[in-house]
Amino acid sequence: QVQLVESGGGLVQAGGSLRLSCAASGRTYSAYAMGWFRQAPGKEREFVAALSWSGSSTYYADSAKGRFTISRDAAKKTVYLQMNSLKPEDTAVYYCAADRFEARVRGSPSSWGQGTQVTVSS
Repeated sequence: QVQLVESGGGLVQAGGSLRLSCAASGRTYSAYAMGWFRQAPGKEREFVAALSWSGSSTYYADSAKGRFTISRDAAKKTVYLQMNSLKPEDTAVYYCAADRFEARVRGSPSSWGQGTQVTVSS
């Protein structure tokens, strides 16, 4: 398995930007597809974005399209989520996730980070 540690969350005003980072460890990290999920208070965890192990394919929830960008730096074993034009409804705990299978990383990934809080004020 791969171990994941998120960072970069915080408080930002509506319309602002944040970049989340997810540092991965493990010898087989490069073979994993990576993703981001979020969970708002009182709501279920939901998919936000995913990236294939090669980086050639990306997937986004409708709520993230056009505003969020997922990317990875293989040398640094880090995955990023650039979030622009943030809205109060983006407020949530954001989780990094990983799985060997691209399809599963968007639904039920096998590895999770501990989460980082993002709060968007109006």
